[in-house]
Amino acid sequence: MWTSPYVLSCFVGLTEKKLPFDVQTVALHSGVQRSASYRQTSLTARVPALVDGDFSLSESSAIIEYLEDKWPAPAHAALLPRDLQQRARARQIMAWVRSDLLTIREERSAEYVFYPTETLPPCAPLSPVALKAVEKLVGFAERVVPADGGALFGAWCIADTDLAMMLQRLVKTNEPLPAPLRTFADREWQRPSVQAYVTASRPPHRAALT
Repeated sequence: MWTSPYVLSCFVGLTEKKLPFDVQTVALHSGVQRSASYRQTSLTARVPALVDGDFSLSESSAIIEYLEDKWPAPAHAALLPRDLQQRARARQIMAWVRSDLLTIREERSAEYVFYPTETLPPCAPLSPVALKAVEKLVGFAERVVPADGGALFGAWCIADTDLAMMLQRLVKTNEPLPAPLRTFADREWQRPSVQAYVTASRPPHRAALT
C-alpha cells in the first residue's frame, strides 16, 4: 500500500544518494512476508528488505547504515550528520520512533498520512494512553527541533524524515501541534525525496472498496 514509514525512510535514503533502484511490493495482507522465498531475502521476514547483488538486508535502520557506509559522502549525499555526537543523536531519534509511541502508531495509522482522509474511516478520539504518548512525543520533539522549525542539526539528515513521519500522523488527523513542530513536519514533507514517496501511485484503500 506504500504506507510503511520504514520503507519511506529507505526510499528517501536511496533517493537522496541518487542510487538507481527498483521497488518490488510485498503483499503483507496476504502474508507474503512469511513465505519461504521472502524469508530468503529478509531474515526478519519484514519490510523493507534491500537487495544489493547477492547481499540482502532487512530492518530500515540497518539499511540506512549500510547505504551510508557503502556510498558515503561526499560522493553521495550524507544521510547522517558528520559530527560524532550529532550522528549518535540522530541514531537515537531513529531508534526511538521505531521502538516507542506504539499507541500513536496504532490509533493514528500511517494510512492517514498517505491516503486522503475522506477515503478513510473517521478517526476515533485518542485514548488516554495515546494522549500520554502524544505528550511524550511533543515534549521530546520540542527539545530537539529548532525554534524556527528547521532541520534538527542545521543540515538535513534522515532522522528529520523519521521524526517528521511520526508528527505527520498528528498533522494529517488534525491533532494540535506547537507551531515549530508543525513547521518542521510540513517543511520536511515538502522535501523532493519525501514527496517522491508521498505522491507514489497507490491502490485504492480497502475502505474505499467496501
